[in-house]
Amino acid sequence: MSSVLYDLPGPRAIRRNRILGAITILVVAAIIGFFVWRLAATGQFTAEKWSAFTYTNVWVQIGEATLSTLSAFVVAAVGALVLGFVLAIGRLSDHAWVRWPFTAVIEVLRAIPVLVFMFLLYYGMPVLGVRMEPYWAVVIALIAYNGSVLAEVFRAGVESLPRGQREAGYALGLRKAGVMRLILLPQAIRAMMPVIIAQLVVTLKDTALGYIITFEELLFYARYIGSQAALDSPIVPATIVVAAIYIGLCLLLSLIATMVEKRLRGSARTGGRVAGAGQPTQEVTDTQLIVMQRRLGKHDQGSAGSGI
Repeated sequence: MSSVLYDLPGPRAIRRNRILGAITILVVAAIIGFFVWRLAATGQFTAEKWSAFTYTNVWVQIGEATLSTLSAFVVAAVGALVLGFVLAIGRLSDHAWVRWPFTAVIEVLRAIPVLVFMFLLYYGMPVLGVRMEPYWAVVIALIAYNGSVLAEVFRAGVESLPRGQREAGYALGLRKAGVMRLILLPQAIRAMMPVIIAQLVVTLKDTALGYIITFEELLFYARYIGSQAALDSPIVPATIVVAAIYIGLCLLLSLIATMVEKRLRGSARTGGRVAGAGQPTQEVTDTQLIVMQRRLGKHDQGSAGSGI
């Protein structure tokens, strides 16, 4: 018995994989244990180091910093998804004079590091007479970079679909815009949902780069707490607290995205079934759609030839 992508491992391979897995777990546990031991040995777990977090005002400011982080992430995520759709549709165009400019924009935006983009917006724009707030410098940089990456994700998802999906849509009388909007993009989004989730998690974590341009998010406030001599410079405890918040936010985002993915897959399965009067439901397959194409004949080919 074999899988589509690889042969299933035999007893010796399974035993070897289990041994390697156990060794990996032990190595990771040893590394974590070493760091915890060093933190304890240097007094990072003493009450004095954590005394800053007994003040209500500190937690209020951490909450405000968390809201700033979430605000930048939500706006950047929505903007990146919209920009990704626009760039992907432009790059999938049949017309070279549309496709090549969109391709150039995607490649340029992907090549510029997010931090460099933030620096250009925050420190470079004032030279041109435009002063930009740190919040918008962070948001625009995240939208530009992650939107270009998501554009390639959407394009790869569309191009991975069987050609029969596109041809069946044309057979039903749809133009290219309708085929893209009603048939290809929904399937591509479902297929690439894990990659989209991973990129959104990256967007959330990249908001931490904003502290370099004085955007008051979580990492900025952790650095502020750690620099207070009156609080015994609790930089390590502050970093641990902020890291825990980031981990919690990323896990929550992954959980929400997984729930959305399951709902989409469930609706796709139920939506792909048609029921006749007194007949059991059955799947609508590509073969059935192609048969419909042959029955419709050639009168829809004029509409099929038009597109973006």
